[in-house]
Amino acid sequence: MGYRLIALDIDGTIQTAEHALTDRTRQAVTRVMDSGAAVTLATGRMFRSARRTAAELGITTPVASFQGAHIADPTTGELLWHRPLTPDMAREALAALAVSDMEVMAYRGETVYVGEMTPRSQAYGERNRVEVRAVGDLKEVADKELTRLVVVGDEDEIQRLETSLIARFDSRLYVTRSLPHFCEILHPLGGKDRALEWLCEHLGVRRDETVAFGNGYNDVRMLEWVSLGIAVGGAVPEVLAVADRVAPPIEEDGAAQVLEELLDAGLIG
Repeated sequence: MGYRLIALDIDGTIQTAEHALTDRTRQAVTRVMDSGAAVTLATGRMFRSARRTAAELGITTPVASFQGAHIADPTTGELLWHRPLTPDMAREALAALAVSDMEVMAYRGETVYVGEMTPRSQAYGERNRVEVRAVGDLKEVADKELTRLVVVGDEDEIQRLETSLIARFDSRLYVTRSLPHFCEILHPLGGKDRALEWLCEHLGVRRDETVAFGNGYNDVRMLEWVSLGIAVGGAVPEVLAVADRVAPPIEEDGAAQVLEELLDAGLIG
């Protein structure tokens, strides 16, 4: 028996702002599903955005969004699994961020809360087609089952912040960088690896039947967890270090190329 669950990160793996989803990627995903295997998305995007990509690819398997803290059916929108920050976690994280002047966004469902509206947060809402709501003090929404906190800053600031938060919270919170200028704080059981663990149980798939593709810091734990972890060319060094294989870059449809090879070898389905 071959691999039965394929997990795809989106941004930097199969799509970027400059590189739209290609017909080759769509066709490869269709071939995987026709073989009898399931394809899911494991992304840092909000569910609404992940759902649009799932529709473009014809994916009906539940998808993991918000770095894996949220799993929902892309067809019906039904929430199947959620690991939000507890009120205590949210308050402790916000207290740690209070000494910084970097912007913080708090996510709940399709709403993004900010302390005050800035040109950057307003543009973020317009670009992602989500409501951004200024609340003055984010501690006021700490008890709303926030899915994640995102801190926005320049790359050096975010790298230093990530290092300090990991040292401070250790395993009590999951801290990662999704983009060089985004530091994300989630429930410690909210990563992509945990989402795939739940999804495998939900689908009746064994861990040794899983494959994942990724490129960013937030993909490290997922690629370590699956049976076959594949980094897309140009991935960050941390991903390259844990990957079992490196695919060609996104500009060459690297993920699609590897899927085609695995299908042709009879290793999927």
